[in-house]
Amino acid sequence: MLLLRCPLLLLLLPLSSRPQKLPTRDEELFQMQIRDKAFFHDSSVIPDGAEISSYLFRDTPKRYFFVVEEDNTPLAVTVTPCDAPLEWKLSVQELPEETSGEGSGEPEPLEQQKQQITNEEGTELFSYKGNDVEYFVSSSSPSGLYQLDLLSTEKDTHFKVYATTTPESDQPYPELPYDPRIDVTSLGRTTVTLAWKPSPTASLLKQPIQYCIVINKEHNFKSLCAVEAKLGSDDAFMMAPKPGLDFSPFDFAHFGFPSDNNSGKERGFLKSSKFGRHMSPKPRVDLHKVCIGNKNIFTVSDLKPDTQYYFDMFAVNTNSNMSTAYVGTFARTKEEAKQKTVELKDGKVTDVFIKRKGTKFLRFAPVSSHQKVTFSVHSCLDAVQIQVRRDGKLLLSQNVEGVRQFQLRGKTKAKYLIRLKGSKKGASMLKILATTRPNKQSFPSLPEDTRIKAFDKLRTCSSVTVAWLGTQERNKFCIYKREVDDNYSEEQKKREQNQCLGPDTRKKSEKVLCKYFHSQNIQKAVTTETIRGLQPGKSYLLDVYVIGHGGHSVKYQSKLVKTRKFC
Repeated sequence: MLLLRCPLLLLLLPLSSRPQKLPTRDEELFQMQIRDKAFFHDSSVIPDGAEISSYLFRDTPKRYFFVVEEDNTPLAVTVTPCDAPLEWKLSVQELPEETSGEGSGEPEPLEQQKQQITNEEGTELFSYKGNDVEYFVSSSSPSGLYQLDLLSTEKDTHFKVYATTTPESDQPYPELPYDPRIDVTSLGRTTVTLAWKPSPTASLLKQPIQYCIVINKEHNFKSLCAVEAKLGSDDAFMMAPKPGLDFSPFDFAHFGFPSDNNSGKERGFLKSSKFGRHMSPKPRVDLHKVCIGNKNIFTVSDLKPDTQYYFDMFAVNTNSNMSTAYVGTFARTKEEAKQKTVELKDGKVTDVFIKRKGTKFLRFAPVSSHQKVTFSVHSCLDAVQIQVRRDGKLLLSQNVEGVRQFQLRGKTKAKYLIRLKGSKKGASMLKILATTRPNKQSFPSLPEDTRIKAFDKLRTCSSVTVAWLGTQERNKFCIYKREVDDNYSEEQKKREQNQCLGPDTRKKSEKVLCKYFHSQNIQKAVTTETIRGLQPGKSYLLDVYVIGHGGHSVKYQSKLVKTRKFC
């Protein structure tokens, strides 16, 4: 076997009295060096049969060397750009006679040997410019010193290089099937099912292969290296060293390269690179990678409706940690089923139910000309968001909790589209009324504070005294009581806070009284009531309902009280 060596390694060898010869591959030494990946990080050596990762600064070329000592040697070189297009070329020049082992006399100084090798113009074998994974393969290559020159003109970037003189036996990259496309077998509003043919490396050669899927909304990726660069770009580039500085091989652990203490198998595909500082990569929210073992069918879920996604599949050899890309695909998820728009009738209350995080659309088209339009909304549970558009123009966008009324300027033959968006906490219920008659008030007016206050000093073994706020509008108030267990919690009370449930849902035995109340002086719009006939040491849930002229009621916040046990 032939070791691809850099003549610069001669600098590391002691001077002897006879000419130096580039050694052939020592398998024990080679295996030791491959296990210690740091050996290659900061040198211009391309080892035989191992992939190296490195870094290019923009507009700063980099050169690598290796030697093929015998003619008619098979040769394969693979260059993988990660996150920017590369310009690279492979050339060869004859080895100096002094390195052939056939000369005699005193050797030239090493610096002179190096200059002789690197200054001569070699014969160009191959060149490429782009961001594809590109290969140079030859079944019979001449002996000589091979140079690989790389340049990035767009930005600082990572890349990978693999070279071997035994391409037939090495085969570190998983082989693609005869049809390397990804098929979309099923398409839904939030799911896409993908299928692909297995890699022959797994099915025929029985090597350990796992498949990794990448999903994003921007474009397809040509290598897993490009995916990983995108996922960790913020941290990796921030930690890159400045051009021109000397740094040891171990400095590479500080700017995004995999740890060099573990083999590829131990390192694992899903573990992130280690950085010099204590910081974890920040994946882009629109780029996701998932490895699924050796299955060749997978359903991607939790996608957004009516959205285009790009899907890439990579076969990864878990022994070598090297990968091959299938031909990526893209698909657009189906649209959400179009919701039926509810028509609102002038002056009539409409009940609306909205699923958690759901949306409902309502339409109001007044039959007569109008100067103003009033929307009254009663949110029964959590807050909901309301948007009102008139002929496409946004007039209103607010969150509504409890009862709210909005008065908007009208327009002849105008049509209003109302969009209601539910709460993130749970399902929403509400009542809504639209009218062009400003005096039409179906919902009662409410004070800003709808709490019920209990007076602890007036509490007895058989009665409690409470108070609540009213408004300047004369309304009917009804108070109800219900005995509850001592372990009745605030959480249970919160679950029963449906403000739209009226007194008609209560038992007659729970009713305490009803009365009318208002005050022109809003500061004095307070009423009190003593509830009698209670049992000593018992807990009661009190509810106050205010009933409007249209018969619709709104419940105040429930109040939990307890009578004294001893008097």
